[in-house]
Amino acid sequence: MDIATIIGILLGFSVVMLAIIGGSGSDWRIFCNMPSLAVTMGGMLCATLIHFSLPQFLGIFSVIKKTVVTKIPPPSQLIQNMVDYAAINRRDGALALEQEVSKLDNLFFVKALQMVIDGQEAESIRDMLGLEIDNLRTRHTTGKKILEFMGAAAPAFGMIGTLIGLVQMLTNLSSPDSIGGGMATALLTTFYGAFAANLVFIPLAGKLGIYSQAESTSMEMIVEGVCAIAQGENPTAVREKMHAFVSQSRREEVKAKI
Repeated sequence: MDIATIIGILLGFSVVMLAIIGGSGSDWRIFCNMPSLAVTMGGMLCATLIHFSLPQFLGIFSVIKKTVVTKIPPPSQLIQNMVDYAAINRRDGALALEQEVSKLDNLFFVKALQMVIDGQEAESIRDMLGLEIDNLRTRHTTGKKILEFMGAAAPAFGMIGTLIGLVQMLTNLSSPDSIGGGMATALLTTFYGAFAANLVFIPLAGKLGIYSQAESTSMEMIVEGVCAIAQGENPTAVREKMHAFVSQSRREEVKAKI
């Protein structure tokens, strides 16, 4: 679980609330306005429904969940696993890897290793798993686009709500005492839109992009490793091939034992 996402959102809300409550002589209740919230959030959600299909829109919840609970195996673990499996494959044959499959909780890794056990050629393994990686990237790209669109739509509808409030206020200039309160209410929609976009939607889109790249790299490491094992390469060769995915400065740190 990525605690940074949760901590960031909670701290962001806390900082803004502290600024509101700690303001000189301010009443936090003036920042609660349901019509303004409805225009900003409701308009943003409606625009998102128009821009994307219903299944894509409903899938946003799993996308947001992915930015919090994604678990990506560290490179050192993948490299060590591949080296161990290469040694088992060279010593006892591919069928001996069956008992290692039950120890894995990564479904993509399980599928890849099972293909080696089934005796499939390295090119077939690469083609099949490559399709899965491409589809993963497509899904993540769509989710990132949805979050980015919501991040752009929320401030836009905040401005629309502000314009609505200004029009309503200007039609009632006969009561000067209400102008200040009307202006404050009109500006709330801009506040809601900017707050939601810059604290939630845009950061989540960025986090999803980072995780998508990390997950696809991890999957590519698995593909290269199992293909090397399927070709019967020795553990040292497998390790060196896997090191290509790690920066030169970190290779000694993640160096697997043979």
